[in-house]
Amino acid sequence: MSPSLPGLGFLLLVGWQVASATSPGTYLCSSSPVNEPAVCASVKSVSQEMLLEVARGQASPCSLTFGQYACAQSAWLQDLQDNFLISLYSCLTPKPASAMDPEYSILFFSKYDAKKLVAALTTFSQRFSHGPLSLEWNMIFINGLWEKMLQVPDIDSPPVLSQWVHEGLQPFLVEPKVFACLHDKNVLCETFQMIVAALNGIYSDLPVEEQRNLYAGIKYYLIQDGSNQKCYSAAVPGLNSTAWFENYLGSFLEHATVGDLQLFGDEPTLQKFARDPVNIQMISNLTLLRETAVYYTSLLTSGPGFSLSSLPDRFVCYLSPSAVSNLSRDDALSLAQRISENCPLNLKHRGITRERAPSSLTTEELQVASSLVRKFEHFPPAILRALGQAAVGLSISDIENSISDKDLEASIPALGEVRGWNTEQSSTIINKLLSSGYQIRDGQSLAKLGSLVAGINSSTLRSLSPEVVLEAIKLPEFVQQMVTLPSVLKMTFVEKISSSVDHPADLVKCIPDALASYIPKSLLVFGEEKPNIQDLNSKMWTREQAAIFFSDVIKTEPDFSRLSQSVLQGFTCAAANEMEAERFQELAKVMKKKNVKLGEDQLSCLVKMVTLHGIPQDLDNYPKDLLLFLSPSDYAATGSCRQYFANIGKANLDVLQRESSQRKQLLLEALACLKIPGTQVNEENAEILGHLVCDLGGEYIRSSGGNLLKQLSQCESFLPDQEEAIRGVISSGNTTFGPPVAWSAFILNELSGLIPVFDHSILQKIPKNVLTLWLKNYAHNSPLSREQLATIVEELLPTRHKRADGCPPDKQITEMVLNDDLMPIYYTPKELHACLKNVSLENHLSRILTYAFSVQQLAELKRNLDETYPDGYPDSLLPKLGPLISLITPEDVSKWKITSADTLAVLLKDQPSDDQASAVIKRYVDLGNALNATALKAIGTRYVCLLNATELNIIDSNSLKLASLDPSNCTQLTKNILYAKAKQAFSDQKYLSAYYNLVEPYLGGAPAVDLGALSKGNVNMNISTFSKLRRDSLLSLTPSEVQGLLGINLHDLQKWQNKSPIREWVQTQKQSELDKLHVGLTGGLQEGYMNIVTPKFQSQSAASLSAVAMTLQLLPALLITFLMTSVLS
Repeated sequence: MSPSLPGLGFLLLVGWQVASATSPGTYLCSSSPVNEPAVCASVKSVSQEMLLEVARGQASPCSLTFGQYACAQSAWLQDLQDNFLISLYSCLTPKPASAMDPEYSILFFSKYDAKKLVAALTTFSQRFSHGPLSLEWNMIFINGLWEKMLQVPDIDSPPVLSQWVHEGLQPFLVEPKVFACLHDKNVLCETFQMIVAALNGIYSDLPVEEQRNLYAGIKYYLIQDGSNQKCYSAAVPGLNSTAWFENYLGSFLEHATVGDLQLFGDEPTLQKFARDPVNIQMISNLTLLRETAVYYTSLLTSGPGFSLSSLPDRFVCYLSPSAVSNLSRDDALSLAQRISENCPLNLKHRGITRERAPSSLTTEELQVASSLVRKFEHFPPAILRALGQAAVGLSISDIENSISDKDLEASIPALGEVRGWNTEQSSTIINKLLSSGYQIRDGQSLAKLGSLVAGINSSTLRSLSPEVVLEAIKLPEFVQQMVTLPSVLKMTFVEKISSSVDHPADLVKCIPDALASYIPKSLLVFGEEKPNIQDLNSKMWTREQAAIFFSDVIKTEPDFSRLSQSVLQGFTCAAANEMEAERFQELAKVMKKKNVKLGEDQLSCLVKMVTLHGIPQDLDNYPKDLLLFLSPSDYAATGSCRQYFANIGKANLDVLQRESSQRKQLLLEALACLKIPGTQVNEENAEILGHLVCDLGGEYIRSSGGNLLKQLSQCESFLPDQEEAIRGVISSGNTTFGPPVAWSAFILNELSGLIPVFDHSILQKIPKNVLTLWLKNYAHNSPLSREQLATIVEELLPTRHKRADGCPPDKQITEMVLNDDLMPIYYTPKELHACLKNVSLENHLSRILTYAFSVQQLAELKRNLDETYPDGYPDSLLPKLGPLISLITPEDVSKWKITSADTLAVLLKDQPSDDQASAVIKRYVDLGNALNATALKAIGTRYVCLLNATELNIIDSNSLKLASLDPSNCTQLTKNILYAKAKQAFSDQKYLSAYYNLVEPYLGGAPAVDLGALSKGNVNMNISTFSKLRRDSLLSLTPSEVQGLLGINLHDLQKWQNKSPIREWVQTQKQSELDKLHVGLTGGLQEGYMNIVTPKFQSQSAASLSAVAMTLQLLPALLITFLMTSVLS
């Protein structure tokens, strides 16, 4: 047997947990050899015949104990079938483990034939590959399996190791705690090197999670004795190889953080390792974590004697400005060419899956480009072509003063291929180009602009003929540029294209993918036209768009599995209600396979239709989110309550309102199902609860320590009690992440979802260099907002400010500083004010306002602009204000000339307060600008309620047709005006199935007669829309009209009958008529009573629109009153 085998067992079984002695469950582990006579002395013996009966299915596997199987003769066990391990596991897991079970495990598996065991493990793996195993029995099984594996000949060869680790043991490896199972073993470095080589041979076949677990084992071995330079000594033969990364990490280096590398050796030693030719060759083929790639590159380039020509191509993307500062012009151009060839914007890193935003070049990339550009004073076409991607380092001054008009036009093909231009650069180039006489005569001349097309303003684009745009979008290289365009330009392109395309099918076919989601809903109504399913499938739609053509699609496409996820998300009740039951079941199951995300109203409808004829027994074949509207008892025929809540934990819980009774009930039932008696939740149950952890109260978070942090970091928001509890747990340091003072940037990134909860007391404990490193390497891929990142910036600013009259000499604001997204941490607000003097911000504003400036720093930036432009900001500056809009006053706005709807859109994009938005909209309208489609899209649902009657009345119905507004939360007057305009806008589509989807957001202003007409159209109105109908209109509806409107949602009336205005509607109806609805409504008028309703007057006053109903007793009461009056008189 290879001498590496003991080391292999150690590596794979203690990898994850550093403190294996204290890890939960380690008492379930033992080591070979096992004293069989002693272990089996108290076990009742078993005959071969008894085992044969189990093997043939004549006796239950549960009829024998684990000890009896373990103590049976080896030859007898070979008769067991390949599925026996599944049966054995099912027999054992309901029982608590005993102290003898780890010994039994070693005995049992040691007697199994190796080939037969691999076959049995493969069957077991197929059964349990997607479900968590019992932690207790997982550790017991793997205790014996690993000891068996160590006895297998050639286990250190890649094919044999791959078969065991990857194929047979996958269900066990998904639980990291199993790596704490064996005691520490004394493994020599030479032996360990062989282990790493064997694991490296199967690295690419392993799932990422298994790679991480194994890397953790390697890391533990290399740092276990606390010394730096483990397995390296320059003076010891056999340990003096500087190819250390290759020898002891191999491909697992892909999972190493900077903090890990610094544990493996001091910086001089790491630099030796980094520069070793063997290591350089290896890392050329690896995809490192971004922070690790940057650090490795700095190790290579920071010292003398390393030529950039020796740098692997992919690492030129991580160079620092200092590494290129001393290059000659020729070397600079050579490096620029390598950068162009090897550094795409969607460069992938370990741990980062999403592509970077089109303009989000890192600080280092911008500074390196700027350094390369500064080698030149003038930029003829040859230089610009040679600079390639590095031309992104051109300053506004370079563009305006160092490139002639003629050279600029000649360089357009090269500049159009550069990625990552900021707004100022691209608009400066385009404006200079157009002012020098460049004309966009045809599609070719438009497409020639490439990435520079983002610099065209929308008015220029609108001036082009539609034919020019249609020709350009036929060119694939131009279509690629659509992705990077700002929203305003995307909408303008859609306007131009749709203005010359008459039919929806033609529009869908020719529209570039990146523009599809900007097509107005009303232009996607196919009517009598048959949609092209392939074209629809190829685009990404919004849910609202897909709902418009969903009915047309399911009537056209016989095979639902051919529909894309994007199309299927348009599911509507009305369309589904017209389908046969079998077809509907097929549709619902396809939505599960395609992982279609639906909204609350869609799911509410879907669950009604799925359960129309009873609860299906195969609920796992339907969308997971459907379970949010069912109960564990509904799921009983499909699986256990534990399985039910494991699915709920993975569902989109945010479909339900945070404080809704449904969510509260789900949590209570989950805690009961998992038998959590107190407030302490272990990690296994936390994994099952999943998103439900977000609803656990502060007492659970405090009692559970760090067990919940992984799930909590995925939550969207917290209640104050939860925030306080999270801070308490983090501050205690009693978690697997350790105290904040010991965190690395990688750990901080693991917890980045909790950063908004951290207060000053936590942030101040995190080392400042860690915060800085996180901002530098992780912030741009973080979901945190700019405001949330600013809280970290404030922690990095000095608390004591030196008094100074001017800008400190070492803090002058240069082009390099303006290109640095860490700029906010270099300046206190006072320093920023002092250093901004004599600095023109306009050409850098769009970029620097993406940085995480604090509110105080933003105020200084605004102060600088106010001092520069005392009479009001110029038009060109308004689209660049970004987060500064939150500091704008009505007085500021009164000085602006908002001359276009595009400017209005940009100003409202950053979601200013209602007061600020109202001032901006008013200024726009007061200057005589129209509330056209672009303006209405900019105003959107968020601000539509701010419009007054005068502004609403000037809206052209054709403009409303091209916008998507929802005024349901506005005043009744606003809803009345907009409904009338929407009805007119969509009047030509009134008899099509899409009409209801188009007009639904405006129905809060619809008169009763229009609602009565809709009730005949199978619209299946959801109850939330119904409850927001105009009060007098709703109260005028008859029960049959309500039934026609709600359709399959009629039963929701019973749940809402105690809420206004549905309560009042019920009270004004005859109970006998309500009973005909068969939904359990009570509280209507009994026979012998009459309902007198005051006349309804149409009025613009919301208060007077309510009908006042009085119920009087009929004839008996009137007669008594008459007689009493007669007698008394």
